[in-house]
This record gives sequence, structure tokens and C-alpha cells, in this order.
Amino acid sequence: MKTIHWSACDRKEVRRRRLRSAIAGLLAVLLLVSGCDLPHFGNSETSGRSGAEADAAATETAAFDAFLEEFFRSEVTGNTINLHFTLADPERYGITETPITLGEISEQAMTEADAGIENLLSVLDDFNYKRLDTSRQLTCDVIKEYLQTELSVSELAYYDELLRPSTGIQAQLPVLYEEYRFYDRQDVEDYLALIALTDDYFSQIIAFEQKKAELGLFMSDFACDTIISQCETFVKNPKEHYLIQTFDRKVDQMDGLTERERELYKSKNETIVNEHVLPAYRMLADALTGLLGSGENEMGLCYLPEGRAYYEYLVSHNTGSGKSVAEIQKMISEQRNQDLTEAAVLLLDYPDLKKKSGSVVLTGRDSVATLEVLKQQMASEFPAAPEAEYTVSYIDECMEEYMAPAFYITAPIDDYGKNAIFINASTDATSMRYFTTLAHEGFPGHLYQTVMSYEAGLAPARTVLNFPGYVEGWATYVEMISYHYAGLKEELAALMSHNQSALLSLYASTDLGIHYDGWDFSDTVAFWETYGITDRTVLREIYELIVEEPAHYLKYYVGYLEFLRLKEKAQKTYGSDYSDIAFHRAILEIGPAPFPIVEQYLDAYYDDTGA
Repeated sequence: MKTIHWSACDRKEVRRRRLRSAIAGLLAVLLLVSGCDLPHFGNSETSGRSGAEADAAATETAAFDAFLEEFFRSEVTGNTINLHFTLADPERYGITETPITLGEISEQAMTEADAGIENLLSVLDDFNYKRLDTSRQLTCDVIKEYLQTELSVSELAYYDELLRPSTGIQAQLPVLYEEYRFYDRQDVEDYLALIALTDDYFSQIIAFEQKKAELGLFMSDFACDTIISQCETFVKNPKEHYLIQTFDRKVDQMDGLTERERELYKSKNETIVNEHVLPAYRMLADALTGLLGSGENEMGLCYLPEGRAYYEYLVSHNTGSGKSVAEIQKMISEQRNQDLTEAAVLLLDYPDLKKKSGSVVLTGRDSVATLEVLKQQMASEFPAAPEAEYTVSYIDECMEEYMAPAFYITAPIDDYGKNAIFINASTDATSMRYFTTLAHEGFPGHLYQTVMSYEAGLAPARTVLNFPGYVEGWATYVEMISYHYAGLKEELAALMSHNQSALLSLYASTDLGIHYDGWDFSDTVAFWETYGITDRTVLREIYELIVEEPAHYLKYYVGYLEFLRLKEKAQKTYGSDYSDIAFHRAILEIGPAPFPIVEQYLDAYYDDTGA
């Protein structure tokens, strides 16, 4: 499904599942040049070559671009939600008639997906890599790495979990339904056809979970109970359901509809919600209730037969680090010790900071004003963003209990000048949390990173891949910097940033401890008590959350640490020629990718002349 960028640690991408189910149809024949070209990216870099060499490079470039076009089209059309959220105008990309679908979850689809990935890797290997320019070599490397990582767990498909309390399909799908944009009448028709498929789609999910239970891989009872409770909450008050209320508001705001047409659409939507969407959640709750007790493991993944291997994949996929689990554990521990040491020094020099850090009250600004402050404050360290409209809206009251404090849904690649951030109205606008959350979601966070990468010419084929470590690592990295933009004294801002980093490190270490080293609850308690956190009720919640969401916290924290490492390396490499603006520009122009690839291309993209 389409990526939602939640604030803090409340979201998880599920695109990789979509990729594996949609990619199978891409074969070598896709190298045929199509008649409708996608926007080009990068430079051909043929200057200085002989005529024959230039011709060969041009031929290879055309073939590679044609491959990328078909890769993009095949992937983006595999799911109607992804198509709609990725492209505002599909026809511009040669996409006209596509089936309305939520995708397919079946053993056949997974088998075909694996075969498709193997074919794609074979096709990529056939290109003459040296004849491609730098940007295309980067794209080739990124796609290869992604596909190889996915193929590495082809035998462990049922270790995947489609239903997770915070980030599973059942949690994200309603948000995507609610935020489905109506550009025109056809979008309304497509949406209604799409949500009518919810019960059939959930039937596939149920079959997947039943198979997991047969294999001894079903979730813990406490995770199952949480999801059952979510489903039961979701179906309450059907006549006042938010998927009815928000649909009605969107239809009322559309131009070109008669009052009669509005009422017909509203009536049809209400019928579908009550006959297909809500029954799907009731069906899921009933099926999960029947599966209670079939889970054989209430602890970390490492207690399952191939659980440690699957967790290593999750770590690789979610962080993009390229480091082993042991290396990541060491990196986290070292950063925590550094943060705690620097915090202790600050408290020794400024004893009053401890009290002040717990009572920070900022100037109460509305969200747009706060984002404008952030844009001004970041100007000395980050490249200027292109003009891009954005709106900040409150989450509908009927949705508040389901939603994170804030979220940003990635803008379409062909309409990225219009962006939307949603925040919970209950968030205290005078709190530091409010300020750093808007930095995470907006500037210089997800919104800024998305627009800057698109503006730099990110290949459309790369936009259908997702690299959580880069994306969430960037947002966490700039969130830490934003403490220094809030108008606090530098010492207080530094202390709060160190504290937040250390806290996230505890979650990250616990994630690795539970799922790789086999920590039980008592081990988790002992670890947290070392740092003065002893409330067992809170620790039980942390333990269960991490059991339910393996590798979830790592995307934020390990990604953040990788950006710190790259920055330190760039400072040493470029010395007096280093600038924050040049470093950040290079990172954004490279775009989302595994960190070893980002590091490999940093020199090629680093340019301090425009800093």
C-alpha cells in the first residue's frame, strides 16, 4: 500500500508486499522502446566520447530508460491506491485503462512475484553498466539492491505479518480511503468500486493468517487481541462512521456535480461502507477470534525456526544500513553512551537545565506559522526548497482515536507542488513535541525531502520503491536538529536533543534484544531499569509493542545514525570545503536508497559551489 509518513514511530511501509505481488509480469521483453516516454532524468554524459562510443551509450541509455518506464508502469498499476496516490495524471505516463484492485495475496502471486524478480535481475545484469550515466547507474544500483533484498526471503513469505496493531493493513487502509483525493468524477467512481473490494481483500488476508497458524507462525494472543479490539472499535456507530462523513464532505467540495449526483454518490458510499467495508472488519475480527491460541510464540522472532534469518532481513530492509546486527548493536550503544555523556556534561555545567527541560513552553503558533518558522530557521543549513503549496489540516474528530499525532502522505510525483500534513487537534501547540513533530513531517522533514528529491529528477521507477531507513532516518535526523530552531538557549536545545536520541536508542536496542538475542520480559525490564525506567506497566507495553512490530524502531534510529555517520565522514573528507547545505543537497539529490549506495555516490553529487 501507499506509504504514509507517521510522526515519531507510528507508521510502517507496506510497499514491499505490493512489489512482490505486482512485479511478476515484468520480463525481458520490456526492453522494447515504448511510444510514450516518461519524463527523463539525469544527463547522458556522452561529451568527450568518440562517435561510436556516444552512439553505443545513447542506445544503451534508451533501452535502460524504456525498461524503467515499463517497470514503473507495471509496478504502479498493480494496486489502485498506489496508482492514485502516485500519479495525479496517469495518462501522461501512458497509463489509461487499469483494473480496480487492492492487489492479490496468494501463494500463486508470491511464486510469480519471485520469478518476476529473478527475471528483472537478469535483465538488469544484461545492461552495459559502464555506458550509463551516473544518475542511471545510481538507479540501476538502487533497484538491484532492492530486488536482491526481497528475493533473499522468498522462502520465508509466511514469516511476514500483514496485521500489526500500529502499521498493519487493517490500520493503514482506512487512512488511505479517507485521504483518497477526488480530482474528478472518475475518481469518485473508482473509489466506490475500490472500497467495495474490501471484504474480498480481507478474505485473502484471513486465508494468509490461517496458513500462518497451520505453520506455527501465527501472532501472539496479545497482538491478536489488540487487532480484534481495533476492528471492533472501527465498526462502531456505522451511521456516523468517519468514512461516510469524510466522503460526504469531499463530494460537497467538488465542482461540476449536481445536487442529485452528490446525493446519489453519498448514498452509494454509505451502502458500500455498510455492506463491504464494515463487514470486512467484522469478518476479520471473527476470524482472528477463532485463531486465538494458535500462536506458538509470545516472544521475539528468534524463537521461530527461521525467525532470526527473517529478522536479519527486516533489519536490512528497514534500516538500509548494510551493517550486521552486531555492528548495528554496537553503533547504537556507542551513540547512546555519547549522548548520555554529553547530557551529563551539560547538566554538570548548567544544573538548572534538568528542571527547564521538563517545563518548556513555546510560543503558541498555528501549524502553518510554525512551519514557516522552521523554513526560516533551516535556511542556513539546508538548500532552499522550490515553491510548493501545502495545507495543514486537523484530523477529523471522528478519526482522532485512530490516528497518530501527525502524518504526511507522499505527494504524487506529477503534482508534488501540492502537499498535505494532518495533525491531531488535541496536540498542544506550545509543546516541544508539537514543534519537532511538524519538523519531522514538514520542513525540513518528509514534505521537504519528498519535494527536493522529486525536484532533483528522481527517476519515477525509484518512487515505487521504499527505503524506510533513509526516509524515516532523514526525518529523525532533522527532527533532532529542529530542537535548535525552537528559540531555546543552545544548551537546553542540545540537552533535549541528546535526551531524545538516548530514548530512541533504548527502543532500538530493545528491538534487537527481543528479536535477535531472545530477551524475555524480565530481560527487557532489567535493561530499562539500568537507565532508571522502572514502571513495569509501561515496560510491559513497550515489550509487547516491540514483539508486535519487529524492526519498527530501527528505521528511525539506525537511519538517523547513518546520516550522522555520513555527515561526519563528509566533514573529514571535504575539510574547509564542507558545508551543511552542500551535504544536504547531495543527500537529497541522491534520494532514498540503501546507505552504502548513498555513501558510494556522495562524492559524485557533492558540490559546495552553490552552498
